[in-house]
Amino acid sequence: VQLQASGGGLVQARDSLRVSCTASGGTINSLTVAWFRQAPGKERAFVAAISWAGGGPVYSDSIKGRFTISRDNAEDMVYLQMNSLKPDDTAVYYCAGRRATVIHRERRSYNVWGQGTQVTVSS
Repeated sequence: VQLQASGGGLVQARDSLRVSCTASGGTINSLTVAWFRQAPGKERAFVAAISWAGGGPVYSDSIKGRFTISRDNAEDMVYLQMNSLKPDDTAVYYCAGRRATVIHRERRSYNVWGQGTQVTVSS
């Protein structure tokens, strides 16, 4: 299974944007999926995650209350809805998956990664 993130773009501060994660070679419905982001010069950081078995969602403190992770099993997609965007949210956003049901915040816990999608928030 491979994952692919899409939907990034250039938006202004306080705008909303939704990024999507889809799978190829398998179904995303059998994966616990997390979103990570990496800003220029910074480490890749956990954003949010949701289990395939109904656990979660779990959010990082920096985006809690502004971002919502969800999954649509019928569409075989996982989404990250981002509201009230700030320039500090500018980063490449990656989705990652793992087959276990337990949600982890650590990057090393995820063994399926997709190419990221760039989100740029202007002030």
